[in-house]
Amino acid sequence: MSIDPRAFRDAMGCFATGICVATAPVPGGRPVAVTVNSFSSVSLEPPLVLFCLDKDSDRLAAFTAAQAFALTVLADAQQDLSMRFARPPFDGLWDGVATESWDTGAPILAGGLAAMDCALHAVHEGGDHLILVGRVLRLESRADGRPLLYFRGQYATL
Repeated sequence: MSIDPRAFRDAMGCFATGICVATAPVPGGRPVAVTVNSFSSVSLEPPLVLFCLDKDSDRLAAFTAAQAFALTVLADAQQDLSMRFARPPFDGLWDGVATESWDTGAPILAGGLAAMDCALHAVHEGGDHLILVGRVLRLESRADGRPLLYFRGQYATL
């Protein structure tokens, strides 16, 4: 039985997800960033997380070459950042975006619910995506705030 891609997307859209922005340093250039909702913890020992990136993404090569990335879990008031980094890179992409850098140099976005700075641990095939697994080197989270969610193709909040 063949699964229709639209039906598959619709079914997956029934699973509400949080939204992250993945960032990576680019030597001698502007950092790269992409909005993702394919984020998950993998392991507690060692602390591993993953996100998936389309093989056709114009940012894939930068993420795999960087050997490090950061993930910021977005708060409900950060829909603008989600939309900004979901688009193709453009001049001024980072204008007005408050960030800080930790161990890897990947930007951590200000105001998120949580952030993780990761060394690239492994890259796995995943159909039309690559699965990037990172070893968490440092993390921080807030005790307050609400997440920005994605459900049935739309933004949502609690």
